[in-house]
Amino acid sequence: MGFTDFLSDAGLTMLNSWLTTRSYITGYGPSQADVASFKGLKEAPSAAKYPHAYRWYKHMSSYQSEFSSLPGDPSKAYTTYGPEATSVTMNPKDAPKEAEEEEDEDLFGSDEEEEDPEAVKQREANLAAYKQKKAGKSKPAAKSMVTLDVKPWDDETDMKVLEANMRAIEMEGLTWGASKLVPVGFGIKKLQVNFAVEDEKVSVDELQAKIEEDEDHVQSTDVAAMMKL
Repeated sequence: MGFTDFLSDAGLTMLNSWLTTRSYITGYGPSQADVASFKGLKEAPSAAKYPHAYRWYKHMSSYQSEFSSLPGDPSKAYTTYGPEATSVTMNPKDAPKEAEEEEDEDLFGSDEEEEDPEAVKQREANLAAYKQKKAGKSKPAAKSMVTLDVKPWDDETDMKVLEANMRAIEMEGLTWGASKLVPVGFGIKKLQVNFAVEDEKVSVDELQAKIEEDEDHVQSTDVAAMMKL
């Protein structure tokens, strides 16, 4: 779908939403995608109404003298960037008819009514015995080793503060490991950190959400690798 226009409220809202978790239109540094989008705006977006678009616009203003040298295809219009096309949900008015037809076909038939009661009884007895045997055995807690990429907003982000805030997060079953800074381009470095979790106690998704609450420093997080221990 891409951006539609930057004149209407809907178009500016789409741009603001796109930049909520991004520093640039695409990638980790300024490019011709930003130049095309910047030029598509007649003026700076309202800081009160579109704070993320306004932040990006002010940031890109500092690159105006370098616009022609930024990487990318300058011939592309800003409408080629932005959200991808979304699937359109079809009108379900015919759904009941389809459901009835599928119900009538019943290709596999119904086995429940014809199943031998003795076979059902034996199966349930075997299942109960298995559960009882399994309950009597204790097993070590399942653990995973995770490598997480923590991406900053830009090259001015204080990575030491970012890491300190991240390691201040404490959860039962979470053990922080080694970390390092990995260059991603344009002077920007992401923090790559290893940690171990007990699967039943720690949700990696929940941990990522806690890290991303540090909105002043963290743009986003991604699981780079995960291995069961």
